[in-house]
Amino acid sequence: MEPETENIRQRGTRGEPNVDEPKTNENYENSTKTSEDQSKTKGRRPRRTATAIRGLRSLAIAVALPLSLHLAAVAFLHSAHTASAKHPTWFRSLALETVFVGLPALMGFCAWLFWVNGGFHRRPMALAFFLSYLALSLAWDPIVFGWDAPWVGLVVSLAMLGALTACRMIFKEVNPIAGDLVAASMIWAVFVICLNLKLLFW
Repeated sequence: MEPETENIRQRGTRGEPNVDEPKTNENYENSTKTSEDQSKTKGRRPRRTATAIRGLRSLAIAVALPLSLHLAAVAFLHSAHTASAKHPTWFRSLALETVFVGLPALMGFCAWLFWVNGGFHRRPMALAFFLSYLALSLAWDPIVFGWDAPWVGLVVSLAMLGALTACRMIFKEVNPIAGDLVAASMIWAVFVICLNLKLLFW
């Protein structure tokens, strides 16, 4: 029995691990930290998913709202049947109708990019310019082709170009991509001005 007890004592002095040795405080703290980290990562995943869902929902609203309004304008407010016979058919072509509907949806996407970066909180005046553009864009076609008032349409198109210019300047300060995309709508506004002038001096 004495040699066995001496071997056990020697193993303890050499630093070999003992099976019956209790856990130290460091091991306990490390285990608790890993469990806390795992619980934090599990809690972050639902938050990220909820944030992504809210972002997609707001993007869908920002694009669908101007798109649906201009689709309604195409369906109900456009007066293609009562348009003047002197207007050529390419004025009311499908390509122009597509641009008329698509560019406001693009502007909605630009406004969403601006909003995501907190632009409307920092520059609330941008919302007024954006809504002004949507209203002017909706009003232009019924005024020109429904009421046959190209002079009024010219004023509306000039105001629309001014609203887009202001939007581009403000959007670009917060999100350069949004500011660059507004340039496509500005090209359309310039085309609308030229079309008004052509109607006036046809």
